[in-house]
Amino acid sequence: MPAMIPHKIDSLATLRLRIREFAQARAWESYHTPKNLVMALSVEAAELLEPFQWLTAEQSQHLSADQHEAVRQEIADVLIYLTRLADLLDIDLLEAAADKLALNARKYPVEKAHGNALKSTDFSND
Repeated sequence: MPAMIPHKIDSLATLRLRIREFAQARAWESYHTPKNLVMALSVEAAELLEPFQWLTAEQSQHLSADQHEAVRQEIADVLIYLTRLADLLDIDLLEAAADKLALNARKYPVEKAHGNALKSTDFSND
């Protein structure tokens, strides 16, 4: 009987390890190259669009149970591929996200970005 992966995952570190173990148990290391994982990640991110296709902005905020589950499954796929890619490239996802948030806070100061969707390069220099 195949080994079961415990369902409880309580941290990114645990997720990273579980995904690594999952891939190793199936001898998928040769397929899990950064190039292949980025391609798979792109496909999964595109699949995340499908449940929202043809919905209005309002409808997209009030998904049916089936639509919500479809989005949930696609988000999980994106997270799994992203986590596997970060593992292979030795990138700490939380550290990278914290660094990017700090950078974005400098690029998009509240006084210029509040209430608009302009790119930082489109801010006026008053």
